[in-house]
Amino acid sequence: MADHYDDYTREELIRLLRERDRKPKFGLVWERDEIEHEKAINDDFVALDFDAGLSCGAAPFRNLIIEGDNFDALRFLRMTHAGKVKCIYIDPPYNTGNRDFIYNDRFIDKEDAYKHSKWLEFMYRRLELAKELLAEDGVIFVSIDDNEVFNLGLLMNRVFGENNFIADCIWQKRYSSSNDHKTIAPMHEYILVYQASGVWNRNLLPREKDKDRQYRFQDDFGIFRISDYTCNKSAEERPNLYYPIIQPNTNQEVWPKKTRIWAYSKEEHQRHVQECLIYWGKDGLAATPSFKRYKRSLKNADGIVPNTWWAFEEVGHTDTAKKELLDILSEHTTTFSTPKPVRLIERILRIATKPGDLVLDFFAGSGTTAHAVLKLNQEDGGNRRFILVSNTEATADAPDKNLCRDVCAERVRRVITGYRNKKGEWVEGLGGDLLKTRGASFAYLRARRIPAETILSQIEHEQVWTALQLIHTETLAPFDAAALVQRAETENGAMLYVPKVAEAVIEILEQAIHDAGTAVIYSWQPGWLNQQIEDERASFQAIPQFLVNRFNLGART
Repeated sequence: MADHYDDYTREELIRLLRERDRKPKFGLVWERDEIEHEKAINDDFVALDFDAGLSCGAAPFRNLIIEGDNFDALRFLRMTHAGKVKCIYIDPPYNTGNRDFIYNDRFIDKEDAYKHSKWLEFMYRRLELAKELLAEDGVIFVSIDDNEVFNLGLLMNRVFGENNFIADCIWQKRYSSSNDHKTIAPMHEYILVYQASGVWNRNLLPREKDKDRQYRFQDDFGIFRISDYTCNKSAEERPNLYYPIIQPNTNQEVWPKKTRIWAYSKEEHQRHVQECLIYWGKDGLAATPSFKRYKRSLKNADGIVPNTWWAFEEVGHTDTAKKELLDILSEHTTTFSTPKPVRLIERILRIATKPGDLVLDFFAGSGTTAHAVLKLNQEDGGNRRFILVSNTEATADAPDKNLCRDVCAERVRRVITGYRNKKGEWVEGLGGDLLKTRGASFAYLRARRIPAETILSQIEHEQVWTALQLIHTETLAPFDAAALVQRAETENGAMLYVPKVAEAVIEILEQAIHDAGTAVIYSWQPGWLNQQIEDERASFQAIPQFLVNRFNLGART
């Protein structure tokens, strides 16, 4: 609110006071009225154009790479995928002031008075849409650094609710400290984790091999490791734990040291004896006992509980990520300088997804998320799917730049089909064994805005068919211009689109209804078709009204 209240009308003052009263007494507040309106926020309808030449593999495509403003893409995905995404990972601009954040086609610099407000408004709009895409048991992971971590935490509380905060994970992004740093050298970044609701369940992480190596003993009761039977207390401190134990095979008394006594009471020791939990060596003649810890007794025998400390030895560091990208895409590494390591995203997917889940990354950058999805699918035979959204990042200085096409999609394509690495060696693609990767391919699409008043004349049949397929089947096949009727199978029957009504389509539709048992038919003239086909097994929807209504045209987040 400006200082010159006399410049406001009575109605404007009332509106601002009501808005102030609606705001929480504690929370994040940023300038929204004073900053320049973001150009992406508009009343246009959004359609997707399929590009067969930039797609990879064969239809039907289960994975999508969308080129365009991610606000446009998220509005489209709200129409097609609301409530279907199990895991979102994003690595948004960190707002460092070093030409990493573009707002209205301009980089935001350090001196911009509204630097933080613009970033918060930019993120708020997108997180609100992302929330609608998450399944009830879904979760979102957001990478960030010191520049905006505190603001982002408050913003995430506002969007997802403070009660849905899960963790603030610390990723050790560097393996060595900068000796020339002027204050305290940063060594880590953050990954904020929020669930969509209280029903999200995390997975266990795989047990590391070195931990399983400890379980190197076995008897009739199972696999076990051994641990010390004493504790670091003295006989003076714990006199009740200083007593003799009988070695069962030599019948000798065994006493602990007075400076390091037994860890268990006499009663507890007797229970251990009865349950065969005492180990006296391979030959049973050891002079001191050990305690048997059976692997089956572990609370999480199949894995380990994730924690918030993610060391570079486990998930990689920034140099790892750059080398991975250089190995796959050496000609474009200067175009994208801040990739994330594949193992980092793999850890997120292991914690948050099951083999059939859908993963979304709407700040896709170099495509690491898709790489991690494909790699994990190959490892466990899963069929996780991905949707990536990436912009061209073209500017006045670089009008031909296309990060989505040349880096993101090209990296994913090479990971699928194979590539020659920096050393000249051939690396087999993850799409070679379709039984493992379950359809390693993707459709390349471009987001296109269609002004609200021109939808009837500008929306194309291919765009309609793309949207209908993603709504009903979550897969995509190209539009067949030679066919009178476009058809896709659904769980409940058939979905059909009639671009142009004619007498010839009636027989095709009747046969489709008969074969499928039930069908939903989309047409520009549904009333006429309904008159020709009087069948209770068929329902008719009007195009483009159905898509416009589902898109919620004119709605603002």
